[in-house]
Amino acid sequence: MNYTADIKKVPRHFLPEDFTVTTWDNLEPYFKDLLDRPINREADLEKWLHDMSELEAVVSEDACWRQIKMTCDTENKALEEAFVFFVTEIQPKIQPYADKLNKKLVESPFTAGLDQKKYFTYLRSVRKSIELFREENISLQSELAVLAQQFGTIAGKMTIEVNGKEYTLQQAAKFLESHDRNLRESVYRKINERRLQDKDALNDLYTQLIQKRHQVAKNAGFDNYRDYKFKELGRFDYTKEDCFQFHEAVKQHILPLVNIINERKKKKLNLPTLRPWDSEAEPEGVTPLNPFSNASELLEKSIKCFDQVHPFFADCLRKMGEMKRLDLDSRKGKAPGGYNCPLAETGAPFIFMNAAGQMSDVTTMVHEGGHAVHSFLAHPLELTSFKEYPMEIAEVASMSMELFSMDSWDVFFNKEEDLIRAKEHQLERVITIFPWIATIDKFQHWVYENPNHTVEERAKKWKEILNEFSSDVIDWEGLSEYRTYAWQRQLHLFEVPLYYIEYGIAQLGAIGLWMQFRKNKEAALNNYMTSLQLGGTKTLPELYSAAGLVFNFSPDYIKQLMQFVKEEMDKLNVHP
Repeated sequence: MNYTADIKKVPRHFLPEDFTVTTWDNLEPYFKDLLDRPINREADLEKWLHDMSELEAVVSEDACWRQIKMTCDTENKALEEAFVFFVTEIQPKIQPYADKLNKKLVESPFTAGLDQKKYFTYLRSVRKSIELFREENISLQSELAVLAQQFGTIAGKMTIEVNGKEYTLQQAAKFLESHDRNLRESVYRKINERRLQDKDALNDLYTQLIQKRHQVAKNAGFDNYRDYKFKELGRFDYTKEDCFQFHEAVKQHILPLVNIINERKKKKLNLPTLRPWDSEAEPEGVTPLNPFSNASELLEKSIKCFDQVHPFFADCLRKMGEMKRLDLDSRKGKAPGGYNCPLAETGAPFIFMNAAGQMSDVTTMVHEGGHAVHSFLAHPLELTSFKEYPMEIAEVASMSMELFSMDSWDVFFNKEEDLIRAKEHQLERVITIFPWIATIDKFQHWVYENPNHTVEERAKKWKEILNEFSSDVIDWEGLSEYRTYAWQRQLHLFEVPLYYIEYGIAQLGAIGLWMQFRKNKEAALNNYMTSLQLGGTKTLPELYSAAGLVFNFSPDYIKQLMQFVKEEMDKLNVHP
């Protein structure tokens, strides 16, 4: 099949071409039109669905741009005010209309005449939204949206000084790769001391978020926010018990591999004990990997890399470059982290990240590039809602791209030994990310099952869970306070609650696709794209099946996949 990145903006038939979201007064008439419009036959319903889809795309893209601009410059008050205006003055007024429009759809006698195969997941999602909607939650959700953004504002101001120069914490992380152990320890401590300066502010923020989220859940008739959020996230295909099984499988089948990786690092660095500032280091005489020097070079090399995997993937990045849909470098005042934001109307998404010239930035770039490819593939779908896919498949798109692209990372490295080191770094990360995923997920289950906990109880429980999934090989002596607040660096806890297990589930899917890729590259890429272009029009097990995968995260399956990764590491002369 021919794939093209020549993306088409959703044509406007319902809203004027020059319409922009400014106030609720200029937006409300379109919602009123949809609510009051009679639907007397199937053709009316189809037209109504397309007009509603168009309105959703325009509103969604406007909201996304407000958030993108604010994260690109957290110190610009006007950008923050534009975002806050949307979530406090516009979004809350949309929600009652959205609920009435959902009810109008499911109550229409013509809905039964829709192609049930085509509309199954959409209608399932609409019914779920009706079930969860409560008028009294509107103001709470608006408050939560504003509160959650405070994390980026607090974290965006964090900088430290190294050798007389100021660095963001993302930029400073490159010093942890230095062969100078004293420098590594100094920077590690500075980063953590800087985080501790805001520990009380972040604790207070998280407490407020937990309490408001719990109230949202209670208002909707749930015992706790975890159960509410499972429903809201559309986790129709797995349960909390499956998550607990995943946690145990990580301890049983993955933690032993992490210990072997860390033993190997200790030996490679010729150290009597491995400390946390040693985990990214190289031995003396081995220079840290330097895959690129600035954001434009990162983009240029990423396009070359993607071209080798599949020309369509490179075309997606080129198109984004043309449309200025990238902000890649780290700087003061920029929110931390990285994301790909789909833009429902114009189609080409936006990649945001904090590149500082490290190997991990290459991984982030190809990861977000995988998300971008997913956005391009799903954009031609008929309705905006069809393009809203589950996160468990979204992360397969990004994590598979990390693994697919590895053999083409020679564009970043001139020397064969550097390429091998980069692959080694990636495969180690594939394994070592799992315990952190399990830690964050298990912590969130406890937090929302026990919403009235004290800050002291939270710290105690966090350390208990963290120790459960920590490698025995790393020596944490004297670093107890840093450990106690380690959760505060994870933006998901603040901004996207209970979203993290998806990375674990998807990493398993990505490894499964990489197994296919090793056997037959063309067939694997075909499965990958076939699945991603379905957007959210199929159930999660069906989307996995379209990719030639099984939706499974049982201990036995995890053991099988880890064995494959171990064999791939052996081929690089890396042991395990």
